[in-house]
Amino acid sequence: MTVADPSVAQRLLHPARAGTRLLTAEVLWSLPRMGRPVPAPDGTWAAVPVTTYDLESNKGAGRLHRLRVDGHVEPLTAAERSASNPCFSPDGRHLAFLAKARDADPKDRSATQAWLLPLGGGEARCLTDLPLGALDVLWMPDGQRLLVATWLFEAHPTLEGTRAEARRRREDPPTVHATEERFYRYWDRWLTEGLRAHVFLVDVETGAARDLLPDSPVWFSLMEPAGAIDVAPDGSEIAFAAQRVGGPGGRLRADVYRLRLGAAGPVGPAECLTGAFAGSSARPRYLDGGARLLYGRREDPDFYADRLRLWAYDLEAGTHEPLLTEWDRSPEAFHRGPDGAWILEADDEGRGRLFTWRPGAAEPAPLTAAGHFGQAAVAADGAVWCTAQDLGTPPEVHRIERGGPGPVRLTHLTDEALKGVALGAVYEVRVEGAQGEEVQCLVVRPPGAPADAALPLVHLIHGGPHGIFGDQWHWRWNAQAFAARGTLVACVNFQGSTSFGNDFARRIQGAWAERPAQDVLAVTDALAGLGWADPARAAVAGGSYGGYLVSWLTTQTNRFRCAVNHAGVFDLALMYASDVTWGRARNLGAELWEDAAVVDRHNPARHTAGLGTPTLVVHGERDYRVPADQALLCYGILKARGVPARLLWFSDENHWILKPKNSLRWYQEVLDWIDRFLGPKA
Repeated sequence: MTVADPSVAQRLLHPARAGTRLLTAEVLWSLPRMGRPVPAPDGTWAAVPVTTYDLESNKGAGRLHRLRVDGHVEPLTAAERSASNPCFSPDGRHLAFLAKARDADPKDRSATQAWLLPLGGGEARCLTDLPLGALDVLWMPDGQRLLVATWLFEAHPTLEGTRAEARRRREDPPTVHATEERFYRYWDRWLTEGLRAHVFLVDVETGAARDLLPDSPVWFSLMEPAGAIDVAPDGSEIAFAAQRVGGPGGRLRADVYRLRLGAAGPVGPAECLTGAFAGSSARPRYLDGGARLLYGRREDPDFYADRLRLWAYDLEAGTHEPLLTEWDRSPEAFHRGPDGAWILEADDEGRGRLFTWRPGAAEPAPLTAAGHFGQAAVAADGAVWCTAQDLGTPPEVHRIERGGPGPVRLTHLTDEALKGVALGAVYEVRVEGAQGEEVQCLVVRPPGAPADAALPLVHLIHGGPHGIFGDQWHWRWNAQAFAARGTLVACVNFQGSTSFGNDFARRIQGAWAERPAQDVLAVTDALAGLGWADPARAAVAGGSYGGYLVSWLTTQTNRFRCAVNHAGVFDLALMYASDVTWGRARNLGAELWEDAAVVDRHNPARHTAGLGTPTLVVHGERDYRVPADQALLCYGILKARGVPARLLWFSDENHWILKPKNSLRWYQEVLDWIDRFLGPKA
């Protein structure tokens, strides 16, 4: 490969893989997708959820598998049942999980229930009959009872009442939503139906269920409700993280709660432990044999990407103590390890890494290096089971033996579908971005491209803006699938991205487009200077905030031949129709009614005189995070100005394109649009 500019740092991360076939969207959907491996109490095997998709039926189904330490894999649950969330009984004799019938109506929330599989032999049996289905399952220490999370209607807070109300709504679906709340819908659902989180204590022999939160005013996470609950080692109480409307100005806030249990049930109502703090708190886990609670806290309520700090709550003294608050990374998940140690999951400079940490230590020690490791679980013998992936390898299960040499790959479930598929080499490039700051870009070359060729360039711009395009396999924006069409793919972690420290993420607040746009252009220049990219044949594509930055760039420059704006913000004022409307002043520099001129400095809708780049505009109609009218406004202005544009509208999708057939169409349209303008005859 030509290297013409030694001032730009570059290094090979993953070599190319030769093959006779190219990676297509069809190949992507043929790959099994691994869930979190959960080790058995004896540590000799793990239950692994594996989801496969059928393009004919346009559906996916999850199946639990037994994975031994020697890599042998065999199914545990029936293929016709979509299973997830495995959880072993303390004695290892039973496996609880969530499941539903393969042919269940996806709109039927009661389809998912808690099941129990005897591991000594026998069929799985359904334990619950919850009217709105089960969200999570967790064993009590006595091995005789399960905690099962679910929803009930606030106005009908019993199983019988919710069942009757759910039946009534199915027979006569509501067509009107009424609210006076600021937070009234989320992602792709309305919140006016009045759901609240409940936790039932279920006897595994009789199925008898007792509601532990009969007067619940809270939700579990509306995006990821599983994993919110932990149980004290002696079973005397539970702790959980939950959300409620109660922040300043009607905001959503997240807190940690404690619920004491007696022989007859709850001892009083759940106690909120973190209500005095301005930020959000998450993931309580019992520490020191149950004497303290470890939990994560974000201190800034107006900055959703504020790093997570680890605190402890003394259950007897009622005091909070900082444990890991100065580390400039964000441990989004943490797991009890051996001898008082913990395993942390945190993004670090575009990589997902595992760390070991002991409470009291100022910083954790890295356990993994390159690639993206996550979905970790710790076995009783101290071994860490997890998934690992990178930009050239889809997720597979790995195991890190305590005191061993490093991660060992156990599964090869994606090998067959990838047999003969060529994959491009992956490089890390670091360039000087806006205001002299160093910026990382991960680059994927097309497989088989000549080493000295200046290639057409496609930027894939991540959303957030406080996120990353990391060294990981991506199902919806797979860089290898883009590179397979003959383009050099650049994934810039511009200023504002996470995993490079809190200051790096915060520095674009109040000026959403300024530094990120300069960073993308600087990378474009750097890749051209290296001789890798042809600057006259470049495109930009991105989703959510990435779509916003695409819109902004195309109002400011005509150096890109085409653009793809997926679910992008086009008019900042219209984001007050989003599901989350707080924090806008921090992001945009002011509230709209306080200083519209400041907001409009980086508002694409106020700079449309510069629009001239042919743009594919993509949106899902059920997107409440970036309301779908953003796409119609963008497309309408492009067409009115006479700019080549195409609208791709998914009436049954949200912020993401998730259905297999829709995804195939998405890849076809996006890649064909780029080919149309970057091809040799463009």
